Amino acid sequence: MSELIQNDAYKKEELKKIIKRLHDGEPVSRVKKDFDTLIKNVSAEEIAAMEQALMQAGMPAEEIQRLCEVHVTVFENTLESQGKPEKLAGHPIHTYMAENDAGRASLKRLKAAYRRLFFPWGRSKAAIDALTRGVEDFKKIVIHYTRKENQLFPYLEQAGFDAPSKVMWGKHDEIRALFRDIDGAIQNQDYGTAVRKARLLAGKAQKMFFMEEHILFPTALRKLDEKTWVTIRRGEDAIGYAWVRPGSLWDPDIIEARLMNQQSAAAAPAGGTENAAPARAVEAMVASPTGRTAETAVPAPDQVPGVVKLGEGWMTNEQIDLMLKNLPIDISFVDEHDRVLYYSDNPERIFPRSPGVIGRNVANCHPPKSVHIVQRIVQAFRNKEKKVAEFWLELGGKFVHIRYFPVYDDQGNYRGTLEVSQDVTAIRALQGQRRLLDWD
Repeated sequence: MSELIQNDAYKKEELKKIIKRLHDGEPVSRVKKDFDTLIKNVSAEEIAAMEQALMQAGMPAEEIQRLCEVHVTVFENTLESQGKPEKLAGHPIHTYMAENDAGRASLKRLKAAYRRLFFPWGRSKAAIDALTRGVEDFKKIVIHYTRKENQLFPYLEQAGFDAPSKVMWGKHDEIRALFRDIDGAIQNQDYGTAVRKARLLAGKAQKMFFMEEHILFPTALRKLDEKTWVTIRRGEDAIGYAWVRPGSLWDPDIIEARLMNQQSAAAAPAGGTENAAPARAVEAMVASPTGRTAETAVPAPDQVPGVVKLGEGWMTNEQIDLMLKNLPIDISFVDEHDRVLYYSDNPERIFPRSPGVIGRNVANCHPPKSVHIVQRIVQAFRNKEKKVAEFWLELGGKFVHIRYFPVYDDQGNYRGTLEVSQDVTAIRALQGQRRLLDWD
C-alpha cells in the first residue's frame, strides 16, 4: 500500500472517491478513517494541489468544502486522543522527531559502512562505495540543522531562550566541518582518516539527537505558543526537509482558525460559538483557490498594493518585490538597529534563508565563530571607516562573491548594511567579447 500512496494519480483518485462518498450521503464518521490514512502520507501542499486540480477539472467548490469538514473532524478527534499537538504529523516538532528517526537509520548504515574499512585488507571498492553512499545520505542531516537555525532558533530567541543559537549552532558547524573532512579524505584515498572522522561524526550526531530530544524540543514546546508554531510551520518549506516530508494532520490553517475561534469565544456572549471552530476552519481552508488560506487573500491595511515614490520614478509594491526577486544576486538588508529586515527570495538562493530570520539580530544569524567578523564590519560601517567588505569562496562547485555595503541617508546617517551575494562562476570564465545577441 505504501508504494501506492506515493503515487500522485492514486492519491488524487482516492481523494475523489472520498468526496463522492460524502456527496452520496455517507456519514463523516465512516469516511474519516480512510481520509486519516491518506493524509498521514500526504503533505498539506499535496492536498492543496490535489484539491486545486479537482476544481480545475470541474468539481464544485462545495464538494471540496465537504472534504475540508472531514479534515477538521479528523484533526480534532486525533488531537483529543493524542492529547499533544506535537504528536500530530505536520507539527514542526513531529517533523524534527521523524527526521531524527530517519537520521538514526541513516547513521546506522554509515556505521556499518565505515566499520568495513577499519583495516586495510577490508578496503575493497564495494566497501569504499558503501562509505561514500553512507556519507552522502547522512549529509541530509545538515538540512535538519539549517532549518533549526533559521526557523526555530529565531523564535526561541524572541522568547528569551537564546542558548541554542549560541551553543547548538557551533555544534552544527563542527558536524558540517567533519563532513568536509570526510569528503576530502575519500577524495585523497586516505581511508584511515575518513573512518576516523566518520566515527567522530557519528558521536557528535548522536549527542545532537539527545540534546534535541531531551533539551531543545521540550523547552521549545514549553516556551512557544500555537500561533508561533503556525508561523514556524509556514516558513519551513523555504529551507526543506531531511529524509521525510511533514504530514498534514496538524494543519496550520486549522490551527489558525481554532485560535481565531477561541479569541471570538472569549469576547462573545456565552453559548454563541459552540460549533464555530469547524465552520471557521472550513472557511479558512476554502478561502483561496487552492483550498488553503491565502496569506494575501485579505491584506492588512498597511499591505494594500500601492504606488511607492522612489528617488527616480515610481513603482508598485508588487513591481518592487518582483524586481528584487528576479535580480541575479541575493540581497539581504540589516537596519541601523542590527535587525534583518529583508532578504530577496530568489528561486536559486546561494545561502538558505527563511521567514524566521526577519526581525532577528544579525549577530544571531551567523555561526558563533563568525559573529565577531559581522560585528566588526557593521561597526566599521557605522563609524564610516570602510566602504565595502568582500569575500569570495568556492561552494558546491560554485565560485561565490559576497560583498557588504554601508547604507547612509541624505544626511549621512548610518541606516544599515546591504549584503550582496552572487554566483560568479560563469562570469569568471568569460573571454573575448560578445557585442551581438547570440540566442541561436
